[in-house]
Amino acid sequence: MNSNWKTQSYARLNEGVRTVALERQGQLTKPPGSLGQLEEVAVRLAAMQGEERPSVDNAAIVIFAADHGVAAENVSAFPQAVTGEMVKNFARCGAAICVLAKMLNAKLEVVNLGTVNDPGELPNVVRAVIAPSTANFAAEPAMTEAQLAQALQAGRDSVMRAVKNGAQIYIGGEMGIANTTAAAALSCALLNASPKELAGPGTGLDHAGVTHKIAVLERTLALHAGHFDDPMECLRRVGGFEIAALTGAYLTCAQLGLPVLVDGFITTAAALVAVRLVPQCADWFIYAHGSAEPGHARLLQALNAQPLLNLGMRLGEGSGAATALSLLRTACALHNGMATFAEAAVSGKI
Repeated sequence: MNSNWKTQSYARLNEGVRTVALERQGQLTKPPGSLGQLEEVAVRLAAMQGEERPSVDNAAIVIFAADHGVAAENVSAFPQAVTGEMVKNFARCGAAICVLAKMLNAKLEVVNLGTVNDPGELPNVVRAVIAPSTANFAAEPAMTEAQLAQALQAGRDSVMRAVKNGAQIYIGGEMGIANTTAAAALSCALLNASPKELAGPGTGLDHAGVTHKIAVLERTLALHAGHFDDPMECLRRVGGFEIAALTGAYLTCAQLGLPVLVDGFITTAAALVAVRLVPQCADWFIYAHGSAEPGHARLLQALNAQPLLNLGMRLGEGSGAATALSLLRTACALHNGMATFAEAAVSGKI
């Protein structure tokens, strides 16, 4: 993204259409409010899209993959090589998100921002390599300013491709060994919270592993203390390439008026950066699910967000958001397809 991204205009919800959609909900053949959040999300989507009868049939799912220097601190139960290996798995359509995208008939794009074991050119993978990994933020800033700019731009570019393909909603996902450590560090910096509150098992750490992860995070936060007033500087110092790309994507979606279905802990950390930078971005985010990672609940609370699902998921890859997409489609189908009391010749509420 260019240097004046923050001064660019951001889209506004269509309040006139929201009113019309809300009125329609009140006329459908059901008791008012009986479909709960399905009613609310249909009305929100109508306001986002400026359409009385919204649709999310054309969905873009974009997975950003990147490695993290902090993996050298042994904060993951899996080796760092898994990131590059999973990029290959995405290319072969073997991952959970690939199965979900196929089931949903959603366009899936994978963006490789840099892995320590570079898989090279692969089918169905956009190559946007910045570096083999970020730096170890327990010892130095994760990114240079130039690298942060590249990552933000990669996110922006993905949204431009999605819009060109007619996307009605954007789902961002991530893959990167040690990225729950980065998300926890970023969340602690933004919320002024303790790692003991936000650090979780990630890929499956045991109690000793989580304790070690907390110690690494405490050392990291002490090292970078005094630099957390600016959300973008927080992102540069303790974020990751994929988290920065998600932030750039979310900012761009809010500028273009493209609804976002936010996934779990790591993507919500990126959403919090975007909202701290531009509060109006919050209008364009729908939160898919409550992750099993303990830090996610704190992030959702800070964003005043109510997730659609709570299934104990913590896979990442955009899998929780993809699962929730079916719920959004259900909400739209009910909103658009039900008859009104007048159309059905059914007596309304007395």
